[in-house]
Amino acid sequence: MPRKSLTACPAGIEKARTALTGKGWSYEKLAEAIEVQTRQPVGNFFNGKGVASENFVAICRVLELNWQEIAGQFKPTDPGDSFEKTSTGIDIDALVQEVREKIKPYIQACCGEMRVLDMTQPIGLNDIYTDVNILEKITGRRRLEITELLKDFDPEKFDRFGLSDITQERVPGIQAVQQHSKLMVLGKPGAGKTTFLKHLAMQCIEGQFQSDRFPIFITLKDFAEVDRKPNIFKYISQQLSKCDVVDVSAKLIQLLKQGKVLVLLDGLDEVREENDSRVIKQIREFTEQYRENQIVVTCRIAAKEYIFKSFVEVEVADFDDQQIKSFAHQWFKLKKPGKAEKFIQKLQEDKSVKELATNPLLLTLLCLIFEEKGKFKTNRSELYEEGIELLLEKWDDSRDIEREQIYKNLSTRRKEDLLSKIALTTFESGDYFFKSRNAQELIYDYIYNLPDAQTEPEALRVDSKKVLKSIEAQHGLLMERAKGIYSFSHLTFHEFFTARKITLNHNSQQVFQQLNSHITDKRWREVFLLTVEILTDADDLLRLMKDRIEQLVATDYKLQQFLTWVEEKSRSVDSPYKSAAVRAFYFDLANSNIITMHSLRDKIYSHFLESTLPLALDNTLALAFGKTLTLSKHTQCFLNFSIASSHDLKSTLERSRDLYLDFYLKTALETSPNVDFDSDHNLHFYLERTRNLDRNLSLSLELNRSLQQLKDQLPDVNDEEAFKYWCQENGQAWAEQLRAVMIEHRNIGHDWQFSNEQKKLLQQYHDANKLLVDCLNSECYVSREVRQQIEDTLLLPVKTTHPE
Repeated sequence: MPRKSLTACPAGIEKARTALTGKGWSYEKLAEAIEVQTRQPVGNFFNGKGVASENFVAICRVLELNWQEIAGQFKPTDPGDSFEKTSTGIDIDALVQEVREKIKPYIQACCGEMRVLDMTQPIGLNDIYTDVNILEKITGRRRLEITELLKDFDPEKFDRFGLSDITQERVPGIQAVQQHSKLMVLGKPGAGKTTFLKHLAMQCIEGQFQSDRFPIFITLKDFAEVDRKPNIFKYISQQLSKCDVVDVSAKLIQLLKQGKVLVLLDGLDEVREENDSRVIKQIREFTEQYRENQIVVTCRIAAKEYIFKSFVEVEVADFDDQQIKSFAHQWFKLKKPGKAEKFIQKLQEDKSVKELATNPLLLTLLCLIFEEKGKFKTNRSELYEEGIELLLEKWDDSRDIEREQIYKNLSTRRKEDLLSKIALTTFESGDYFFKSRNAQELIYDYIYNLPDAQTEPEALRVDSKKVLKSIEAQHGLLMERAKGIYSFSHLTFHEFFTARKITLNHNSQQVFQQLNSHITDKRWREVFLLTVEILTDADDLLRLMKDRIEQLVATDYKLQQFLTWVEEKSRSVDSPYKSAAVRAFYFDLANSNIITMHSLRDKIYSHFLESTLPLALDNTLALAFGKTLTLSKHTQCFLNFSIASSHDLKSTLERSRDLYLDFYLKTALETSPNVDFDSDHNLHFYLERTRNLDRNLSLSLELNRSLQQLKDQLPDVNDEEAFKYWCQENGQAWAEQLRAVMIEHRNIGHDWQFSNEQKKLLQQYHDANKLLVDCLNSECYVSREVRQQIEDTLLLPVKTTHPE
């Protein structure tokens, strides 16, 4: 039977051309918007030829025109009138508004609030909603290689990369709905699919989106399980009847035929297996019968294999930084507005926690924790465990959703064990992304030993694939990043499950030795920190870490000489700080041109200082420390220190004078005259500060005299040309004189002349010690004996014999 066609009247064509020009679209763009393969229907439309009715109506709808008017089937009684009438004389616009008013309380009740997790009371959707972004290409269907996914990743530097950033261009979710009349919205668990659909319903009923339609929100799980199994039309009729819409069936048919309904079908993945085929068939038939309407369906990625041919599939994108900030501000504004900025600041300080915030569900969990405690959990492994438990079990349980289990004995605990096995195997080989077949092999090996496992290898391989897909769809802990390529949803989870597997291993000493082989590998840093937190007793691992660190430099005689100097110099100064803290100060001070991470001091100071009273410093001195040592704003050298037995600034300076003096001298040496002409004012400043400090604290007259002589050699700081010339002629010799003064009077400033290999080794030694101190500072359980032993021997030389 030929399809019914419609033809635009001359006035309608002219009106359509104006609308097309206003959008700035071509015929091709319009054809794409109405989802046809060629531009022929569009061309026929504007040439006054017959066009299939569905395409004709779609063109008018996209151009926001009345199709009957464009077809010349009726004329408004007045230019200001915009109502539509059917062939039976029903005023469609009036009918839409009637139904909108009737169902508004119902839509507001089911879509206007949200309450998840441990919320004590619901929160208004409009108060918390953050605009959703959409990916127009499904991430897991891209044909990319692992090398392409790792394009910008440098394993040597290992500046944490977020897997959620590996995406294409994003578009606003509302834009995707406007462009496509049939939309399948896919997303990970907790990605915000339901919230987005409820937002559409609220926007529509409030007249801010598609005000010429009325919304119907259907939870597909409820629809599938309702008594007597009605079709979608009957189910909608029942919902309208409850809202006191009279003569429902006749009115609904008219409204559906005129395309006046925004149909929102939520949670296809939540439909039980026995209801799958019926629900899918119902959606297909309803869509084909009432294609003029806007229909949006949500489903978890990888949950259903069925594809609706007339639907465009898109994916909900992870939250970016701006969305995280927006969500946080909205979350706290009605409760504790001052906490929003603190929350965002804490996220910025801990990148591994921030990675979780890209998922709206996990971001909600973080907000709830922070709202109650004013901080995240001190033990991060417990925080990650709570997030994993939420994804593995609680999120579905809270909504009474039962999902298909390939093996009934694959409990939550066993799923965690399986994920831990995959994590350690892939992390050890550096595979942040891995082939699906590799993951399936690991799953095969694990489920082979389950009580109800298949015995036939081929059947077991099929089940392994199903288990992989179910973990992705049901829990979102593994994700397909490109066709046949998987990763953990967050690098943080990959690291956590790796640490979990290490702590569960029965041969702990052997595993700890294997772990310690990675102590200089930056990408293992979080695994070390999580492992010591998970362990019930971290003594053995921390001892092995300390031994491994000492072995790094034990056989290098020059590095041992350097550490001997650090020890001797630290003992020679009077300081209110513990010995380990002072050694850390001189270690970094001597290597500020080698060590790129000026944070070892801070970590050791914060862990080992013995005091209780804060050290007061004047702003100039504070600025000098912060600028020279390039520390973060929150760890500016001495600003965070505490002093034992200090009563006032004078006594503080008196006991810290050696550290101040050496700091200023080394700073002066580092800003010695060179071709960097911005350093001259700094140089004068540091020399003067040194002399003033030396004078005020009644130190060496010889040192003061030598420094004055050096300062007198400097040219006028205001004459740039003279300074430039002097630097070229005398700068290097002047710096060597300063160095000689420092060595003679303060035993600092030695030119150790380390080789490139020694510099690299020293950096590794520095970073490994920082990691060790970070582990001690974490929520690990360690005995007082081991803690004291590590403190007493930190940064000390290993006693070796001079090489022949």
